[in-house]
Amino acid sequence: MQNIKPVKAKNIYILGIESSCDDTSAAILCNDRILSNVVADQKIHAEYGGVVPELASRAHQQNIVPVVHQALEKANISKDQLSAIAFTRGPGLMGSLLVGTSFAKSLAYGLDIPLIDVNHMQAHILAHFITEEEHVKPPFPFLAMTISGGHTQIVKVANHFEMEVIGETIDDAVGEAYDKSGKVLGLGYPAGPEIDRRAQLGNPKAYQFTKPRVEGLNFSFSGLKTNILRFVQREVKANPNFIEENLNDICASIQYTIIGILMDKLKLAVKQTGIKHIAIGGGVSANSGIRNALKNAEQKQGWTSYIPKFEYTTDNAAMIAIVGYLKYLEKDFSGFDVMASARLKI
Repeated sequence: MQNIKPVKAKNIYILGIESSCDDTSAAILCNDRILSNVVADQKIHAEYGGVVPELASRAHQQNIVPVVHQALEKANISKDQLSAIAFTRGPGLMGSLLVGTSFAKSLAYGLDIPLIDVNHMQAHILAHFITEEEHVKPPFPFLAMTISGGHTQIVKVANHFEMEVIGETIDDAVGEAYDKSGKVLGLGYPAGPEIDRRAQLGNPKAYQFTKPRVEGLNFSFSGLKTNILRFVQREVKANPNFIEENLNDICASIQYTIIGILMDKLKLAVKQTGIKHIAIGGGVSANSGIRNALKNAEQKQGWTSYIPKFEYTTDNAAMIAIVGYLKYLEKDFSGFDVMASARLKI
């Protein structure tokens, strides 16, 4: 009997482009594995205490060509080997999205390869499906909590492309709560990492802040922000050195309250859905307190938690590329008339 060797499947190379906010990123995937993931951040926004949209879009125009070139070099492939180009269609800053969308369209058209549009929020969730050593992918169905500077959501994930938002913020996102609290305390932008660092040195129960009362699985952080502002103003009036003398305890108390809000909603989501597999994503998922709270819940609540590598928490093109790969397998391609959408929904 003739021994016929199986035909080796052709590798699929996806270029992912992310430009939704203030980071320009390009990544190359070979199938579901990362070959390169390059990010050019924009430090200029720190001077203004937040992202300035016009400056962001200008910086994307300057960065996108060298970032894509570097991603190809690091992956050790040429652009002619690319199978498709995936890009962030939205949500995000319109000017920033237009830079990535226009570049992706032009390059895909020039190379005569498929174009794939990606929802940024879906990408934060599907980043869990990048294959890496010792990384466990969540099984379907699972609950995803996406937490970032612009978004706070709980999503019920039935499969790669069937997702239902079952809870979201009605005002500020969790990242905004960190940044606005940090501004009150005189910390730099972004304030989240500094509050997290100081929280580990302070007493989380030194000060008590009010948890907003929001029915169901939705979130609100606007009232908490106001509560923190008024508390600090009152204490500083009594003691001008209050912040300096108690900064670690203030940060620990703020973080303790925010994590409490997130975990209360997750517990309710698990109770309502019966799903105990919990995955997190988005920039705030890098927070050590949130990660520790999830690990503790594994013991106390019987959950299984899935936490992405740090490099896949912030805005990056690897997560865009993995969605591109999954859509490529389904032949779910975009037309060249596809438009960026600042308020794109899951």
